[in-house]
Amino acid sequence: MKLAERTDADTTTGADDRRVVLEVDDLRVTFSRAGRRIHAVNGLSYRLHAGRMLAIIGESGSGKSVSVRALMGLLPPSAFVAGSARLAGTELVGMSEKEMRRIRGDEIAMVFQDPARSLNPTMSVGAQITEAIRTKSTIDRKSAAARAVELLKLVRLPAAERRFHEYPHQLSGGMRQRVMIAIALASNPKVLIADEATTALDVTTQAQIMELLVDLQDRLGTAVIMISHDLGLAASYADEVLVMYGGRAVEYAATDTLFRNVRMPYTKALLGAIPQLTTPPHSMLTVIGGHPPDLSALPPGCAFAPRCPRATARCAERPPLDEHEPGHRYACWHPVMPGDELETPAGGVPPEDSELDDAEQLHTEGHVTPPPTLLTAGVIPSEDRVPTKREQA
Repeated sequence: MKLAERTDADTTTGADDRRVVLEVDDLRVTFSRAGRRIHAVNGLSYRLHAGRMLAIIGESGSGKSVSVRALMGLLPPSAFVAGSARLAGTELVGMSEKEMRRIRGDEIAMVFQDPARSLNPTMSVGAQITEAIRTKSTIDRKSAAARAVELLKLVRLPAAERRFHEYPHQLSGGMRQRVMIAIALASNPKVLIADEATTALDVTTQAQIMELLVDLQDRLGTAVIMISHDLGLAASYADEVLVMYGGRAVEYAATDTLFRNVRMPYTKALLGAIPQLTTPPHSMLTVIGGHPPDLSALPPGCAFAPRCPRATARCAERPPLDEHEPGHRYACWHPVMPGDELETPAGGVPPEDSELDDAEQLHTEGHVTPPPTLLTAGVIPSEDRVPTKREQA
């Protein structure tokens, strides 16, 4: 199924014929530091269905990674986690470390941003995958090694039998990330979290890793949460997109719905900040003016109001994340409607250089076009680009 052919029945944040594997309700994460309380996540809710990919996007510091680390029980003791996160009916919030070790890896697994720091440089990759397998099962070492080679083949690592005996430093960044995915899949988890898993990779390898995740998602029925700041990846591969700002969800919809009808000014500003090949040479890059909010002193109303060109006195009251349109939730008193334009925030380029034309960028004969990246914006000619699996389907 092509991205543009998805329907709300397929990917809406509401009803879905696929079972829900993860239910997050009013998740809150607070850190205490130097007498201050930092509200890193402040009331996050979403549903994740089997075989679906949810992209959580936003600026650094918006609470994306903290929210998923809370699910994994990987936050420091200074973190206080409240709310609810039910994985296949099992409550994760408040679970002891002993119980979490039983869940972690078996039911929910995570692929981190930098595989070079996640892998043990003194152990061969085969030994590390074998260790992950034997930790969660009682099979003998020989059977675990055979299973490890199968996993390396599953993640499309070339010459899997030879790579099994090699060390992390002998592999490229993309190969190391494939090893990390193999380790994460060792126990066939229901949910796989990719936390900026492609950020440190070149654009071609990024596409390969994302294609691999989509293939595994389709073949194994694994639900995937993709944490990213790359809107192009989200548009190309995710089924649903949740935009975070200041620890809260500010827009949440099926991918095609969100990119066809951006409503939250913050999401619009993120799209406008994507570099364009059509921008005149030596022009200043478009930026979102101001600074992200201080999570220890969040304003009582909309956290984006100090940076928003559409803010009014009403924004002193916090807008709820409501379903204003079928399958489309957003938290804004002054949403961007068709034909509306955003003023360029301080520090950006003039509107004629920075304005993202939705009709040109996101609509092509009624189809959704992913926001431009190095891969899609013309650096690699579109006629030479290999279509994604979702585009080919």
